[in-house]
Amino acid sequence: MYREFIHYGIHFLLPIAIGVLAFPQYRLRAVLILLGGILLDVDHLLANPVFDPDRCSMGFHPLHTFWAIGVYIALLFPAKTRIWGLAFLIHMLADTADCLLI
Repeated sequence: MYREFIHYGIHFLLPIAIGVLAFPQYRLRAVLILLGGILLDVDHLLANPVFDPDRCSMGFHPLHTFWAIGVYIALLFPAKTRIWGLAFLIHMLADTADCLLI
């Protein structure tokens, strides 16, 4: 239960907190985009089984590789993609925490 709380807390509570506190001028839009980082889990559909609670996503799924993380970091630099880069990196943080707790 502790592992799930940490994992899903980072996936959902952290983006909401960051959106509300760091982007007060467009709070709702920021929260929705930051929560949109969960879309990276679409690559789980390529795995068999799709969901395995004991599998570490990091390095296993294509959008959870170090190459992909490099792209997410690059997204932080242009202002137009910065919030998406942040959303994707928060997702990577959640999945890394999950891997450490397996």
